[in-house]
Amino acid sequence: MSSCTVILQLICPDRSGLVSELAGWIAQHGGNILHADHHTDSGAKLFLSRIEWNLEGFDLSRSATRISLNTLATRLEGRATLSFSDELPRVAIFVSKQSHCLSDLLWRTRNGELPMTVPLIISNHMDLEPLCKQFNVPFHCIPNSSNKKLLAEESILNLLKVNNIDIVVLAKYMQILSKNFLERFPIVINIHHSFLPAFKGAQPYHRAWDRGVKLIGATAHYVTEVLDDGPIIEQTIAHVSHRDEVQDLIRKGRDTERMALARALRLHLRRQVMVYRGRTAVFV
Repeated sequence: MSSCTVILQLICPDRSGLVSELAGWIAQHGGNILHADHHTDSGAKLFLSRIEWNLEGFDLSRSATRISLNTLATRLEGRATLSFSDELPRVAIFVSKQSHCLSDLLWRTRNGELPMTVPLIISNHMDLEPLCKQFNVPFHCIPNSSNKKLLAEESILNLLKVNNIDIVVLAKYMQILSKNFLERFPIVINIHHSFLPAFKGAQPYHRAWDRGVKLIGATAHYVTEVLDDGPIIEQTIAHVSHRDEVQDLIRKGRDTERMALARALRLHLRRQVMVYRGRTAVFV
């Protein structure tokens, strides 16, 4: 989409007339709606809405739009997020030694599939520095051993602040972020190499092979304090058979990991994911 669009995400108590009220507010200011998706959670009595419209012809400035929207959200007793499609989030990618997810994300970013910029890569090993040089992305190696974890995280948080990072993506980082880290930087997306909630933790492919499963999967989710328990954004699967060994599951699993992470990140970047009650609503 060549022209800039405005994206509204709203969660508020459900009541009649909300769709009409939101559409009316946009029309009142000359907005032309391109996409409108809504969901009512009857159990929680919540209304979720994602509306996207053209900025061209809209008679409010960006700052005035935010002020007017905050007033509207307050009146509806909800919370709203406003985004503009030409404002590219700054994403830091955390990695360890495995390259498949990192190379996929960098390739998709360079080719315009992921609307973001990548100011830096952070790793606890040096293995992927040559790959980062190929894409001209600054690489920072910060060892994260158990006795230096707090110092390492402090250095990482400082880098995120200096580089004005909006989102962290764990592309096979293989480290657990502390409660302190997540409180100071809560927007983190992780790829886990299993179809959660099955096989949480380490070596899920080995445990899946032991159980003789016929499907394996990967899960991209937001990170919370509880390991592998954050709101799920995207999941992908691959079929396996009795002929497959553990290494076959790992090989097939890497394909699912790349796909799940890329899809989840694109959904997040396009503001198609809304988190509520520890789960997500994904508007596709």
